[in-house]
Amino acid sequence: MIVELQGLEVFGHHGAYEEERRRGQPFWFDVQLEVGERGSDDELPHAVDYTRVAAAIRAISDAREFKLLEALATAVADDLRARFPVERVVVKVRKRPAGMPVEHSAVTVARP
Repeated sequence: MIVELQGLEVFGHHGAYEEERRRGQPFWFDVQLEVGERGSDDELPHAVDYTRVAAAIRAISDAREFKLLEALATAVADDLRARFPVERVVVKVRKRPAGMPVEHSAVTVARP
């Protein structure tokens, strides 16, 4: 079973350039958590509570400034893998890069 969060918007002070970190900007997180059969018994205590997953992502983003999406995505993936009883986690972090005619830039990190 896979639990997903798509498009979790978190405002953060991350970016390769000082101006990006100073100003801050929205980031979008797409997360897939392979949870085995957790939650199939219809009991929240046996499931991976995605409200706690979202809160963990916000806490990681708020805890420090990251210069690269790669580092932010890695920190989130590693934390979620350590914090929750999951078999695998995939984290994609997206942002709109300033001055570029693209929908978004993104990095995806997977952890077994």
